[in-house]
Amino acid sequence: MNFFHALRTQVIQAITTLQEEGLLPQDLDTSPVTVEPPRDASHGDVATNAALVLSKAAGKNPREIAQLIMDKLRSLPDVTACEIAGPGFLNLRLGSGFWHTRLKEVLASGINYGASPMGQGRLVNVEYVSTNPTGPMHIGHARGAIFGDALARLMAKAGYQVLKEFYVNDAGGQVQELARSAYARYLEALGEPFTLGQYGGDYLVPVGQALAKERGRAFVGQDESAWLATFQASAVAAMLDLIKQDLALLGVHHEVFTSEKALTDAGRVEEALEALRSMGLIYEGVLEPPKGKVVEDYEPRPQTLFKATDFGDDVDRPLKKSDGAWTYLAGDIAYHYDKYKRGAHEMINVWGADHGGYVKRIAAAVTAITKGQAQLDVKLCQMVKFIDGGEAMKMSKRSGNFVTLHEAIELVGKDVLRFIMLTRKNDAPMDFDFAKVTEHSKDNPVFYVQYACARAHSILRHGADAFPGIGTKGTDLVACDVSKLTDEADLSLIKLLASWPRQVEIAAASHEPHRIAYYLYDVAAAFHGLWNKGKEETELRFINADSEEETRVRLALVAGTLTVLRSGLDVLGVEAVEELRS
Repeated sequence: MNFFHALRTQVIQAITTLQEEGLLPQDLDTSPVTVEPPRDASHGDVATNAALVLSKAAGKNPREIAQLIMDKLRSLPDVTACEIAGPGFLNLRLGSGFWHTRLKEVLASGINYGASPMGQGRLVNVEYVSTNPTGPMHIGHARGAIFGDALARLMAKAGYQVLKEFYVNDAGGQVQELARSAYARYLEALGEPFTLGQYGGDYLVPVGQALAKERGRAFVGQDESAWLATFQASAVAAMLDLIKQDLALLGVHHEVFTSEKALTDAGRVEEALEALRSMGLIYEGVLEPPKGKVVEDYEPRPQTLFKATDFGDDVDRPLKKSDGAWTYLAGDIAYHYDKYKRGAHEMINVWGADHGGYVKRIAAAVTAITKGQAQLDVKLCQMVKFIDGGEAMKMSKRSGNFVTLHEAIELVGKDVLRFIMLTRKNDAPMDFDFAKVTEHSKDNPVFYVQYACARAHSILRHGADAFPGIGTKGTDLVACDVSKLTDEADLSLIKLLASWPRQVEIAAASHEPHRIAYYLYDVAAAFHGLWNKGKEETELRFINADSEEETRVRLALVAGTLTVLRSGLDVLGVEAVEELRS
């Protein structure tokens, strides 16, 4: 449980008591009252802004209100000190017993510790990866896949019902080029003259061979119209299988794959646009030329336009191209309308940073088509520069000269790839140096956190060897007398562990899983620091060969640390290793 919520309830109760005593007005809005850690940890364990946010409505000086609230909170059994800071912040210190109770909660809850009811079971649709199915995934796709998957896991931890979705872009020019490239490989398999298509990688060789075996020479010399649809369907299906295999190696599994072509063929675009038209949001008009740009092929022609400017976009947006085909936006409106009708009133799209200019128009479209009933958050992932041997690595499915995601995982492992990708905020540029991410040093965060897991496992094993009666699971140790953990370093680590539920809620509310990676690094650093301190101060060593009870108590702290590390790494989709691999 996020204990900050419980403390906030106690602050609100103190305010209610003051109202009942006539010391504060009855009609105060307490919704802005917060309880959270102070910016400076030396000021206390928690701080509340209650006096500041109530001052104007109460007609009193903030410090005067803070004094009234402080007088009430001082009587709480867990509060050991209260002080007013600055213009009216109220800082509280909590007794060691409060923190010992939190450690017992960690031990009793196990890996479920940190799970929050915040989402209240609401459905959130997280769409990520959604790459064109024109080849196996290359390492450039890794960041979006990992970020989206970790975000989905985080939202589930925070109490949401999460649907992980992949939008298959299997309509349009690129998949037609894929079909033509597959046809070239078909001719190759039959020994016919051929010219490599736009997608010239060897990954289409098996597709051509399979079609040659299945259809023989039926399509040799035939006009494109006779074979394009067949080759497109076969090539897309084969590439999607490759993509799913690559994602599985990364620990990424989607529940839903939605086909753009299937939506279009089913008339969903017309259905969505008719809904907009019925709301008066589609009209025939002429767009002005783009401001500040010279567009050589611009012509002032009548177009079918969506009133995007009514919903915060810069200009109204075309829904049909000059050849009568639907624009990308028309298809995306239909897709998001389909999501909404499937129950997704909260949507998160994970896109590459090159789609940044598209965010306003899709946000406007979702607001319009759902009549403001759906929320959309688009998270943009910046490009990653992959470096190997000091050289930037190439990524191009069209030439076939690229490093696949499969190869990257073989090189550094799933866990390293996932964790490192989450050590920077999604919209911040990143360099991924294959040499540095495999270093065994404090500067390598994935090693440092997994080393903490391995160290904790090792300590628990040695404790069980020294005292066979000691269990090594948190539930085995929950009954021991953790009140003996009184050193400031012990309590500091417990306080950090106890903040895990709050970290989950903050990261989920902001859709920022990188916060979890930062937090786990801090936990690992505190744990390693306590282990090092034990080398100098024998009473802080985790195993005391002369005392089973003292060992049991200290192992409870180790088990609590491992529990939180496992819980956090599970959110990131990373293994809490028992032993480090060389």
